[in-house]
Amino acid sequence: MSDWDRYGAERGPSEERGQAAWSLWSTAETQTSLTPPAWVSPPAPAPTPAPTPLPAPASGRRAWRLVLAVALAVVLGAGAGGGLWYVTHGRGTHDHADTSARTSTTGPGSPYRTAQDPTGYTVAVPKGWTRTQRQGAKAPVVTYDSPDGTRRLQIFRVSENSPAESLDLAENDPGYGFVRQPGYQVVDRSSGPTWAELTYRYDGQDKGARRVVDHRFEAADGSLYAVRSSGPESLDPALVRGPLTAAVDSFCPAGANCR
Repeated sequence: MSDWDRYGAERGPSEERGQAAWSLWSTAETQTSLTPPAWVSPPAPAPTPAPTPLPAPASGRRAWRLVLAVALAVVLGAGAGGGLWYVTHGRGTHDHADTSARTSTTGPGSPYRTAQDPTGYTVAVPKGWTRTQRQGAKAPVVTYDSPDGTRRLQIFRVSENSPAESLDLAENDPGYGFVRQPGYQVVDRSSGPTWAELTYRYDGQDKGARRVVDHRFEAADGSLYAVRSSGPESLDPALVRGPLTAAVDSFCPAGANCR
C-alpha cells in the first residue's frame, strides 16, 4: 500500500499530509528634446587661406536662406528620428517584453503546456504528466503526476483568511500538520504581502526521503490557492521547484484579468 493510500485509509494522504485541503480546509512606461545639431555652432579657429571677396548681397541672402533651410530640415529630422526611437525602443519594446513574459512558460520547446482546468482556472503544467482529481470538503484537489511517479504537482483552493494563516495551519495542526511526518525538517521559509511559502523534507514510508515546496497565494480574483510540488530529496531542487514556479506564474482564475 502506498503512502497515499495508507493515509487515505486513516486520515488523508501521507505524502501530502498537512494539505488537508481535501477534508478540512480547502476551498478548494521617451521623449526627445529637439537640440540643434552640433555642426551649426561656429567651428574652432584654424589657419585659412587669404580672404576671398564676399558674394553679392543678394547671393549672401540666398546662401543664408539655404543654411537656415538645411538646419531646419536637420532639426526636424532629429525630431522624427526621436519619435521613431520612441516607437521602436520605448513602448514597442516594452510591450514585446510583456508578451514574452506571458508566453515563455509554454512557448515552443517549453516542457510546459497550458491547461484549461475544468475546476475554474488556467495554469501551466508539465507536458506528459497525468491529471487526477479528488473532491475535498469544499473544493476539488487537482494532482499532476510525472510519468515515472516520482514527482507531483497539486493545486487546490483554500479557505483561510490569508496565505500565511493557511500555511501555518497546514504545518502545525495537531491532527494532520506537516510537523507530524517522520523526519520532518524545514528547509526554507519565506513570505510576502500576498503569499507564503514553505520548503521542507520528510521521510516517506514507500518513496523514501522527499522534498516539498508548498506555496499559498492570492490569485488575480482575490481567492486563495495552494500549489504544492514534491519529489525525491536526492533530486536537483530546481526540478522540484520548476513545476511550482510555472504554475504560480501562469495561474489565472476563470474570468480574471491576469495580463
